[in-house]
Amino acid sequence: MINRGAIVLASMLMFAGTAQSEDKEPSAVVAIGAAGEWALQGGGSSFGPAASVEVSAVKEWLEIEAGVSPLLGGGPTQWGTDLLFKKPFALSDSVELEFGVGPEWIHTSDGGQPIDSIAGEVVIELMLWPWPERKFGWYLEPSYGYNFGRGHEQSLGVRAGLLIAIR
Repeated sequence: MINRGAIVLASMLMFAGTAQSEDKEPSAVVAIGAAGEWALQGGGSSFGPAASVEVSAVKEWLEIEAGVSPLLGGGPTQWGTDLLFKKPFALSDSVELEFGVGPEWIHTSDGGQPIDSIAGEVVIELMLWPWPERKFGWYLEPSYGYNFGRGHEQSLGVRAGLLIAIR
């Protein structure tokens, strides 16, 4: 079975290269890293890889990010696929801060029985671009999630890793 999050990421990558701007802004930014999540009720934690693609919908006003993270813990694997709408703030030539909110689709396989639910997510992303050409950078993204199904679970999470600008 193909994961819907992988389809969304592939589609965004495919269309990201079509838009070029004269000020050398990337048409998309790919983020590859690690994710961790901690449940606020009952404890428990899970960790796994994270991948996302971000495009600028309205320059300096709106970024749209689609991401996917399979989280592995002591229990079932949980796939989180999110669509975030972010407001960017340029703090300097090499540092950006983005505040975002959006829906998340959570797919869990528990004992062979799949469970799907919708959640909401709020994030603050710090992006560091240490080189002037801004081809590669680093990101740190803490988050808060609220699951509208499965007992209204709440969680704190963090993602961190490498940024790759697609021009």
